[in-house]
Order: sequence, then C-alpha cells, then structure tokens
Amino acid sequence: MIPRLPPERRGLIVAALGTSLTVSWASSYYIPAVLAVPMAASLGLSPVWVFGAFSMAMVVSAMVGPWAGARIDGAGGRGVLMASNLIFAAGLVLLAVAPSPALLFAGWAIIGLGMGIGLYEAGFATLAGIYGKQARGPITGITLIAGFASTVGWPLSGLMLALWGWREACLGWALIHLCLALPLNALLPKGTGSFTGATAPTEVGPPPSRLALVLLAFVFAVTWFNATAMAAHLPGLLQAAGASTAVAIAAGALIGPAQVAARLLEFGLLRRFHPLFSTRMAAAAHPVAAVALVTFGGPAAYVFALLHGAGNGILTIAKGTLPLALFGAAGYGQRLGWLNAPARILQAAAPLIFGAALTAWGLSAIWLTAGLGLAALIALLMLRRS
Repeated sequence: MIPRLPPERRGLIVAALGTSLTVSWASSYYIPAVLAVPMAASLGLSPVWVFGAFSMAMVVSAMVGPWAGARIDGAGGRGVLMASNLIFAAGLVLLAVAPSPALLFAGWAIIGLGMGIGLYEAGFATLAGIYGKQARGPITGITLIAGFASTVGWPLSGLMLALWGWREACLGWALIHLCLALPLNALLPKGTGSFTGATAPTEVGPPPSRLALVLLAFVFAVTWFNATAMAAHLPGLLQAAGASTAVAIAAGALIGPAQVAARLLEFGLLRRFHPLFSTRMAAAAHPVAAVALVTFGGPAAYVFALLHGAGNGILTIAKGTLPLALFGAAGYGQRLGWLNAPARILQAAAPLIFGAALTAWGLSAIWLTAGLGLAALIALLMLRRS
C-alpha cells in the first residue's frame, strides 16, 4: 500500500504537488527553448517545425482539458496526475527515439495530452477537490514552487544536452517523471471532498451566468496570449525600445523574481481581499508598463519587466482562485478546463502573431498586447463578486 498524506498536512501536500508540477512544466513547456534547435538539426528540419509541433501540443492540451477537469471533479486528482506523469514519460521517450519528423510530432502530441491533464489546471482542480473554497492558499503555494520551473528546467535541460545530447535529455526528463514526480503525486489524497473539517465549504447559489463565464474565458485567453508573446519576444521588444542587448537580457531576468514577489504578496497581504481585486490590479500592470516603455524608451526596460512580471505572477494564480471564488467548488475542474481551452489555443499562436507584429511595427507592436490587457481589465470590471 502506498502511504498518502492526509488533507490536514496542507504544507506537505503543497510541497509534493508543487514539486511534481515543476517537473511537468520544466519537461514540456520549457524544453523547446533549449532542445528545439538540436532536435531539429538532427532530423534535418528547421526549428520552426519543432516549435510548430509544440504549438500542436498546446492545442491538444486545450482539447483534453475539460475532460480531465470533469474526471478530477468525479474521482479526484491523484490518479489523473499520476497518469500525466506516465504520459509525459511516454511522450519524452518517443521524442528520444524518434527517427523521423512524423514520430517527432507524435511524441509532442502525447506530451500535449500530458499537458492537458498534468499542469496547473489539474493541480488547481485537485486542490479544490480537497479543500473546496479554502483552496486559495494552497493554489498560491503550488504556483510559488512551480514558478521556478524555468529556473530549474532550462539549466537542467542545458546540462543534459551538453553532457549527453538532446535525445538523452528527453530520456532524463522521462526518468525524473517516473522516479520523482510520479511518487510525489501518489502521496496526494484522493481529493473528492475528503477534507471534512470545519473549513469545508457548502455549495449554494445558482449556476454561474453565461456572460460571466465568457468574460472570464476572454480574460484568461488574452492574458495567456500576452504572457507567451512576452516570453518569446521580450528581448527583441526591449531592443526596439532602445535598450541595449545587455540591458534587454538583464531586464528579462527580472521577470521571474517579479512573479515570485507578486505571488508572495498575494499569499500575504492580498489574500485578505477578494481575488477579483488582485486580478484587476494584475491586469492593469501590463498596459501601464507598455505606456512607460513607449514614453521613456530603453531606460524603462527594467520598469516594464518588473510590472509585467508582477502582473503575470498574480494572473497565473487568478486562473485558479478567481473561478473558485466566483463560481464555487462544484464542477470546478471541468469549468476550469473549458475556461482555459481558448487560452491554450491563443497561447499556441502568440509567438507567431506577436513576432509578425514586432517585425512589421517595431515598438508599436506593444499596443497590441497593451490593448488586449486593457480589454481584459474592462472585462474584469464587468464581473461582480457573486
């Protein structure tokens, strides 16, 4: 029998789930930045094809997300998360042995299936099943840990690439899933209302309105678009504003710490307020940062990175906490899957769309993401607490 953590051991559950999600993010979302070029070269492809396969994986994840959420609602998240580790490992092994582009795409499709059932949405739904509306703190906790996925993933992928090669790096990540992430997910409680203490919530009230769901899906879609566009093109954007290459890279390095600092703020001071308040503040951060960058140019590169990173850090948490606060824990997993499906699809297209805008318009491309951020803020202002 595998020992499981009781729901009352909240800190250990957050640590186990946060660590397993770090592995899942690092071995999927963050490996193309390091492995795409050697992966493509060994198969005689342009790196564009590898990034295209990665975009396809995100579309696959969007398609399976609602099903995974419904499964977690009904049976708990432990089994779904454990299955994701096996699927991730299988996809990574297929990448490692792929002799042709067709099998490379097949490997990424399998990884996309793992992403659909094993990233933040699944983790949020698992915690909602355990703690109900009291899951806000644990949700923030796992994002604090998994927020270091790029910090861990990029150097580790680079180290394995330098020592052994990209195929062996994929095998290494597969082993990490099987030897670390899978056992950690096995420790989780079942997560279907198992926490029956005094803090367990009672679900009351009518179902959420269609307008509220549409508004929130729009907010998630455009904020994921902005986050992915900046992740792919931030150095080029800052250079278009007049920053030097060194300044652009240094400013980009501030995004990670800004995200973590904002999440600590959410975990401390902002947890006293409704998630709608902190989400509105976060949505305003990117448009304000864009105005600063256009007005002051290169010298505002650090300000832009800090504001954008802080806003993105809180918005990541809001993707889990805001639907829980607005609509409750009943049906949370499936609802979260549907709310984030458009976001995954737009996320897949973001690097291409913003890259084309940056090439055509230069610094003025920032008005695309600033306008989307402002529209998200207006949508959030239209939402009410209940």
